[in-house]
Amino acid sequence: MVKKIAPITLIFLFSILLVNTSFTQELFDEPASKLITRFRFKMLSGGVVLLNATVGQTKDTLNFILDTGSGGISLDSSSVKYFGYKVEPSERMIRGIGGSRKVSFVNNLILYFPNLTIKDLNFHVVDYSVLSSIYGLPIDGIIGYSVLSRYIIALDYDSLQISFYSQGNFKLPKGGWAFNPEITTLPLQHLTVRDANSYTPRVLYDIGAGLSLLLTKEFISDSGLLHKRRKFYNKQAEGLGGKVDLLYTVIKEASFGPYKFRKVPILIYDDKHDILAYPYLAGLIGNDILRRFNVIMDYKKNLFHLKPNSHYKEAFDYSYSGIELYLIDGLIIIGDVAKDSPGEKAGLKEGDIVLGINNNIKQDLTNYKYQLQEAGTSVKMLIRRNMDLIEIKFKIQNILF
Repeated sequence: MVKKIAPITLIFLFSILLVNTSFTQELFDEPASKLITRFRFKMLSGGVVLLNATVGQTKDTLNFILDTGSGGISLDSSSVKYFGYKVEPSERMIRGIGGSRKVSFVNNLILYFPNLTIKDLNFHVVDYSVLSSIYGLPIDGIIGYSVLSRYIIALDYDSLQISFYSQGNFKLPKGGWAFNPEITTLPLQHLTVRDANSYTPRVLYDIGAGLSLLLTKEFISDSGLLHKRRKFYNKQAEGLGGKVDLLYTVIKEASFGPYKFRKVPILIYDDKHDILAYPYLAGLIGNDILRRFNVIMDYKKNLFHLKPNSHYKEAFDYSYSGIELYLIDGLIIIGDVAKDSPGEKAGLKEGDIVLGINNNIKQDLTNYKYQLQEAGTSVKMLIRRNMDLIEIKFKIQNILF
């Protein structure tokens, strides 16, 4: 038996729907987003974004890496000690390439950018001495989701400016590509990779990674992505927990949305600590690709917008020397020498002190790294090993050939 509803009941229900609909529309009629502040940033090697800020009551200007691969915000342990902040232990774990570990926190600090004050931030404490030695300047912390989720943020790699907008209705620029990444605290998107086969795995959108593309060894093995004639080159990198071994090669194509990149250098990573939890994530796309777009990030609406910029057609770095340089205690040190690499074959060793490259003895880490990225060229290095001065010559390999 179908029970009839009295007309007045229908009218009552319809009235409720009208009232609720009207109320809902008013509730979600957001005000227009407004520009809060805009200031310049510095771009480090690999396109990594460096921001200056102050923290708490200190007057010192600190260096922070902007990182969509960070689920919070952090401070370097030496900076925490220097400023005398109270550290509170926790059972929280952070994970990164190389391993995972427990972290302590400095709670309820304020972060100051030009014309922007961000309160109630809980910084986890990490030793970033390795990052400082890689980039040749103090890295005092990393800014991730704890800040990124509060604002609409625009990165302009042409003008090297970052803009913070209030949350609200934001008019996207014409052109480009808008997409909806999966976001819990980290933005994830699908990326199509093609070589012997074609696959579209899910990867982390990671502007804090100074590389093009990193894929897990498990994904490479399961997918059969790579052509059998691909040649692999050994590399080492420093990550949370220590050194990790990587393989370096090139794939035919990587694409997302309407954008395609050909002959893309990739790193292959054996995820022994299950950091990326494959098959949940097959890897990450880094800022040597993402810096080729001016980007708008609206975490609240799960909305990102990419538009090609002046870096879009820049060539990728195909150089391979097999050595990594670090700035440690004012000295430029060879930290890693990969097996069978041009550097190892020439006789370079871990711990060698670099005094000059190609007659440049200015002790400029950034300049030295650029000279090691000139694929196909010969370099001359003056090093000190123990008390001996040694001149070593070798050719930087091009992994395309």
